[in-house]
Amino acid sequence: MLQKLRDKTTGWIATLILGLLIVPFAFVGVNEYMTGGAANDVATVKAPPKWWESAPQWWPVSLLWESEEVTTDEFRAQFEQVRAQQRQAMGENFDPREFESKENKLKVLEQLIDQKVLALASQRAGISISDAAIQKAISSEPAFQTDGKFDAQRYQMLLSQQVPAVTPLKFEEEQRERLRTLLIPEAIGSSDFTTQGETDRLFKLLGQTRDVTVAVLPLPAEDTAPVTDADIKAWYEGHTADFKQPESVALEYIEIDGNALPVETTPDEAALRKRYEDEKARFMSPEQRLAAHILIGAPADADAATLKAAEEKAAALTAQAKAGADFAALARANSEDPGSKDTGGELPWIARDGSMVKPFEDAVFSMQAGEVSGPVKTDYGYHVLKLKEIKPGAGRSYEEVRGELAREQMETARERAYNDLAGRVVTETLKNPTSLESAAKAVGLPVQKAGPVSRNDPAGIAANPAVLRAAFSDTLVQDGTVSDPIELAPNHSVVIRVTQHTPEQTQPLAKVRDAVIAAVRANRRSKAAEAAADALMARIGKGETLQSIAAAESLQVHQIPGMQRGMPAPTPEVNEAIFAAQRPAEGKVSAGKAELPDGAYAVFAVEKVTEGDLTELPAEQRAMMQQQLAQLGGNSAVQAYIDAMRKRFKIEIMEDRL
Repeated sequence: MLQKLRDKTTGWIATLILGLLIVPFAFVGVNEYMTGGAANDVATVKAPPKWWESAPQWWPVSLLWESEEVTTDEFRAQFEQVRAQQRQAMGENFDPREFESKENKLKVLEQLIDQKVLALASQRAGISISDAAIQKAISSEPAFQTDGKFDAQRYQMLLSQQVPAVTPLKFEEEQRERLRTLLIPEAIGSSDFTTQGETDRLFKLLGQTRDVTVAVLPLPAEDTAPVTDADIKAWYEGHTADFKQPESVALEYIEIDGNALPVETTPDEAALRKRYEDEKARFMSPEQRLAAHILIGAPADADAATLKAAEEKAAALTAQAKAGADFAALARANSEDPGSKDTGGELPWIARDGSMVKPFEDAVFSMQAGEVSGPVKTDYGYHVLKLKEIKPGAGRSYEEVRGELAREQMETARERAYNDLAGRVVTETLKNPTSLESAAKAVGLPVQKAGPVSRNDPAGIAANPAVLRAAFSDTLVQDGTVSDPIELAPNHSVVIRVTQHTPEQTQPLAKVRDAVIAAVRANRRSKAAEAAADALMARIGKGETLQSIAAAESLQVHQIPGMQRGMPAPTPEVNEAIFAAQRPAEGKVSAGKAELPDGAYAVFAVEKVTEGDLTELPAEQRAMMQQQLAQLGGNSAVQAYIDAMRKRFKIEIMEDRL
């Protein structure tokens, strides 16, 4: 029957399927099926059912397709994470406007799509991850270990410190999905290998040395031949990009520096004491409680029988614990929380801060030390609780925190003065947004000048990346209005206005005529230098030795036996050219050339090639090299697998939602 479904989509079976599919369609609605995904999806990855690989994509058969979605929230979270990484890596050179480009957004989205492709492929492969595998993965994570051993308290503490806090059960489910998605690619990547022969060949290349003679040709004399008008015109028209005047702006600005503002340096004792009383909670550590629990798992959407069985088991364990049974032993034998089971159910110290789910937290903070309570129902199942210890909150005295309060008072005063001044500047510029004179006069600050400056050669205040970006923004350039305050440092900002804008433009020939003539002559000289190198190589090809030519032409010549790959002698470019040259034939040399940084040329003759000596490769280094090669091959294989899956799936991207 399945074969018939694959071969055709007509007949009574297809009719029955289509009829059944109309029912959910009527309840769910037309829009979701016809638009390719929910309104908050930026991409969807869909695959036909495994039992009907040839299923068409049209509705209502498309309802049978499996799918994974990249939601707007997922994309935005990933994009912001990449943004933070780029900002940290680039520092002040990070350009938020450039980062928001369509290309960057699509690059991040493609990475998320690859993850969804892997998730869908794992789902279709029927992969499941056992509780034991989850527990092993968590316990082997170094971040959750102390002295090389899993530390349940550290585990709980790190999860509670996440924003928002993550419960152990939620984290375990996240890890289950992650392991399920990664199982196939990790298996593919780890299955690649490199033979000993491949490793040997690579080492022979990497360890290869070459005996070479290098002669450096002097630069030809400066070209002084006349340059005709036709030559000038041809060069100018063929190299207009070389003679462009870059876009530039001239600025005026007001600098607002809070550090230069006068503030009261003697703290007000009464104000300090009042602040201490008003904010005393800041200096109090909250009450903490140490509890242990036994979890009998039961998902919130489980059927009534499952929930009842879990509740009855938890109630029985509660009764045993209240009757004096060893709570830790009960937890080790019965708890389904892998994060605390091995430690007798003990959790890290918790405060009433929402780090635990509300029913759990409410129960713990309603108990007395030593009390056993339960069952307590949460979304994860039923809990049996034991409160082991209560640590009351404690506070610091006024004398202990006075210095801290005094510093804060001074910083607050300085910040208030800065904010007041910056606010007055903004208010004045709003009254007259095309000039800084009235604002400067009102607040008693000078209007300063900068520029003209270009993007590639900023100076003064424009050297600040944020100022430079604003100075060349469309709004300031086109409207000539005053910018919003641009932060240079905490309590230090500027407002700027573009007073002059010169767009990028090709300079007229008359203005750059001398530069064009110089470029033509430099090109002639470069060609003459290359021609001299070619002529010398031709002589080598006819049988002359480089040494004899160098002696006859009074050239600098260097004989370098055993040159290694990557040596910067005489330059990295020459070394690369030498190792790119063909292996010389028996009794011959292999000649080549390379341009030096000053425009001169080096001509070389490779006389002998010696492969790397395998006996010099230690066994440990050989094994490491094989492992690295296998990893590279494994990465390529994983990418090939992802690419193959992408071809089998239907991927839809909603670029307008990025």
